[in-house]
Parts: sequence; C-alpha cells; structure tokens
Amino acid sequence: MAETTSQGGRSTFENFGRKVDAQFGNIGPRIEDEVKRVIGYLNDQVVPQVRQNSSSALRAAAEQLARLADHLDQHRAADAQQPGEKTSA
Repeated sequence: MAETTSQGGRSTFENFGRKVDAQFGNIGPRIEDEVKRVIGYLNDQVVPQVRQNSSSALRAAAEQLARLADHLDQHRAADAQQPGEKTSA
C-alpha cells in the first residue's frame, strides 16, 4: 500500500494526526473538570433528594405494614372468638 505524501515528505495521515492532536489534545482536562462538576452536582443535589424521598417512602411503607398487621390481628381475634368455624388451608 503506497502512502500518500504531502509537502515535506510527511504522510497525509501524519498530518491528519497532527491536526486532530491540535484540536483535541487539550480536551482531557476539560473532560475531567466536567466530570468533577457532574459528581459535585450529584452529591449536592441528587443524593440528598434521593435520601429524603427514600425515607418518606420507607415511612409510608411502614405505615401500610402497620395497618396490615392491625388488620391481621383483628381477623385473628375474630377467628378466636368463633372456635367452631375453622377453615383448612
């Protein structure tokens, strides 16, 4: 495969590589800064909201479980008062 050369004996691929490096060579630090900014946003804004909403969801679930337990206790008490009517499971 023959390499195409431009002025000065360099390949066009080599020139392309230099152009890409010139354009994107300093993008690494910018990406790192953006990643740090996103992590900061997640830690400062998202995580507290998730924690707050999670605790609210747990409280609601606990309330529903308490109601279910009360309901089961009431049925067990009613079944204990009617000893002749047992059901088989």
